[in-house]
Amino acid sequence: MRTRPVEPAVESAQAEDFRSLMSGFPTGVVVVTTFDLEGGPRGLTCSSLSSVALDPPTLLVCVREGSPTLRAVEQRGSFAVNLLHDGGRPVAERFASGVPDRFEGVLWRTGPAAAGPHLPDHARTVADCKVTAIKPVGDHSVVFGEVLEVTAYRDAAAPLMYGLRRYAVWPTAAVD
Repeated sequence: MRTRPVEPAVESAQAEDFRSLMSGFPTGVVVVTTFDLEGGPRGLTCSSLSSVALDPPTLLVCVREGSPTLRAVEQRGSFAVNLLHDGGRPVAERFASGVPDRFEGVLWRTGPAAAGPHLPDHARTVADCKVTAIKPVGDHSVVFGEVLEVTAYRDAAAPLMYGLRRYAVWPTAAVD
């Protein structure tokens, strides 16, 4: 049985309809971090993370145009992805807010291989990445990063999730 191609819509969906659609797709929560050119930490909460390739190990994050964190990622050419655990909601909310110093009161670490600040109290795992491409799409940019190093902090902890416009925790009882 063959199907006929669907004619594309003439206009894009309304923003609120699109938000509603995507809110029904639960996803993990990460904090993307980097350093600005003066060495100051930058970061933001992100739920747009996807794996791209295994060889070389590549992921992507989507960041709002005009974000100071995006500007620092572009300038530095590197970033870290902090995958938050079930206790990371306060940090997710802080880094999603407009507070000027999101790192105030949040423990962060760096090291020779760190592409951005690590949040060891709130991250299950951190991926340090070098930027391989940035593609502007609408009001966001898709940032591709080759994963150079992975650091586990609390990888046995349940991941923090976001969907239906609220935070949740991955169920502890998983079915194989």
